[in-house]
Amino acid sequence: MNNYRNKGNITLVGAGPGDPDLITLKAAKALNRADIVFYDALVNPLILEHARQANQIFVGKRKGLHRFPQGRINEMIVEAALEGQRVVRLKGGDAMVFGRAMEELSSARALELEVNIVAGISAYSGIVAEQQIPLTKRCTYESFWVCTGYTCDGDISKDIHLAAQSSATVVVYMGMTHIARIVAAFRQHKPADYPVGIYQEGTLDSARHVVGKLDNIIDLKKQYAIRNPAILVFGPAVLEGLDPAGLAKERNLSAAYHS
Repeated sequence: MNNYRNKGNITLVGAGPGDPDLITLKAAKALNRADIVFYDALVNPLILEHARQANQIFVGKRKGLHRFPQGRINEMIVEAALEGQRVVRLKGGDAMVFGRAMEELSSARALELEVNIVAGISAYSGIVAEQQIPLTKRCTYESFWVCTGYTCDGDISKDIHLAAQSSATVVVYMGMTHIARIVAAFRQHKPADYPVGIYQEGTLDSARHVVGKLDNIIDLKKQYAIRNPAILVFGPAVLEGLDPAGLAKERNLSAAYHS
């Protein structure tokens, strides 16, 4: 690597949960300085306006459809930095929350490349704030869990079973594939009327969600055709996102709390 005298650098940037106004000032500055940006599928295209001067390369991954395998993405980022470019790796939400950031960070560290990380607003905080759901509430909701719906081997996470036993509000990423199994895990420890909400594209004008209970949420998901990208939220806190009439605070879906 001694042949590379003018190494560039890599900045892992969290783009926030969708709404382009939720990007941080530090993220916008990093994009404005970038020579090349590798961006994910969940990044709002309007955010790329902060990097008009940069070469923009889509490396997004959706379930069953990957533009590039993760190993190749790691190589592309490192190669660009070794060429002396200022690289931004732009990820939805926060880069360090279910963003595979450590795989890219480790590749860069192995070649002694300079790496910076710019935190972003994660989906679990941005979406629940949009819906006015308190992750914590004094004397009521003392903690919260953030879990993945499935592991790298494609199975349901064991942490789901642990989270279901707690009194905490539980936010589940990537849970739509195994929603039936996740709900079944909660049913082992919670009553049938335990509240649960599904929030699709939760900070965008296209946001949709339903709020129901363990015993009807899967039917509601089908009835209202809720799809990915979405998060699941379990616990009484989701009811705080309803107005006094029991209607969900949502833009394009008028669905009452189904009791």
